[in-house]
Amino acid sequence: MKKLLTLLLVVSLLLPTTVFAQESSLGNIQSFETEADLELMTEVYNFIQEAYPLELDNKAVIEGGLKGMLQAIDPYSDYYTPEEASELYMELMGFFTGIGIYIEKEENYITIVDTIEGANAREAGLLPEDVIISIDGIDTRDMPLSEASSMIKGVKGTTVKLGIKRSGVDDILYFEIIRDEIVINPVAYSEIEEGIGYINLSEFSQTAAIETRRALGQFNKSGIRKIILDLRDNPGGLLDQAVKIAKEFVAEGPIVHIREKNSALLTYSSYNEVPDYDLVLLVNENSASASEILAGAIRDRNAGTIIGKKTFGKGIVQSIIPLENGSLIKMTTAEYLTPKYRSIHGIGIEPDIVVENIERLDLQLQRAIELLQ
Repeated sequence: MKKLLTLLLVVSLLLPTTVFAQESSLGNIQSFETEADLELMTEVYNFIQEAYPLELDNKAVIEGGLKGMLQAIDPYSDYYTPEEASELYMELMGFFTGIGIYIEKEENYITIVDTIEGANAREAGLLPEDVIISIDGIDTRDMPLSEASSMIKGVKGTTVKLGIKRSGVDDILYFEIIRDEIVINPVAYSEIEEGIGYINLSEFSQTAAIETRRALGQFNKSGIRKIILDLRDNPGGLLDQAVKIAKEFVAEGPIVHIREKNSALLTYSSYNEVPDYDLVLLVNENSASASEILAGAIRDRNAGTIIGKKTFGKGIVQSIIPLENGSLIKMTTAEYLTPKYRSIHGIGIEPDIVVENIERLDLQLQRAIELLQ
């Protein structure tokens, strides 16, 4: 904590000092308020130390305070313990240790959305729509999704036992599954119709750009120049991956502008000639962050047609700041703007063609195919 405060003080000394007297006075007031708040935090911590009658986990108290401080900024900022930091790094790289399932909270319990091909969960017989009612004998009723995810993940080679309620089966099914390293390829592609290539990009992990290029390379060999890029339900990921993929479709010029506090605007650009693709981009209300960077570049640079529903509206960038003990801070440090300097945070990106899906009918994809045909 002392090191972090020292760093903040050093940064403040590097800022311009030629300001109006009123602003300087306000800065002093804010400084005094900050010092008082820090003293208050110390006072509360000391009171906990002196008055709490049971055994106290000091490390947990400090970590809880750090998490609370970061989480108070916005929903995207957080403090990660060394163990959590290790998991986050692996996920950003596109792999983690677990059993290979996607889960969501549905009413009171955790439901399996899908299983990963080649992973142990699918081999063991878990199915989409299975309801996880227990993990290692612990009831999951009202369990937060993050807690369930953490319990299912674990050390490679260890076992997790899941109690499953399956539709049409009266008895509870139990599965003991060995955790293993899960490598996620975020790209799936195919020739969906004659002369039309389809690429589904599930997240902007470390391999997103190279896998997208691989898909485009296969289409190029087959002479396919009509492309559907599906970013629906893509929550985002790494900024550099969004920029690299945008360069495949956007001609020379800006892709995204990054605005940081007290810094000049930073622009990422494409230096390519006009790409020879007829592109349709699919988005929905769950397309967020890096997905919106790519969608904003496609829209503002007229590089393709966007079909679907308005995107999520997350127009801010988080930085990962490693700390000496192996923990890290993930904190919002910048806002991004589309090539035409538009802020989309809390707003989202409107498609060129709005299409609402009907249950079991993918009208958005159907409309994209019709447009390219």
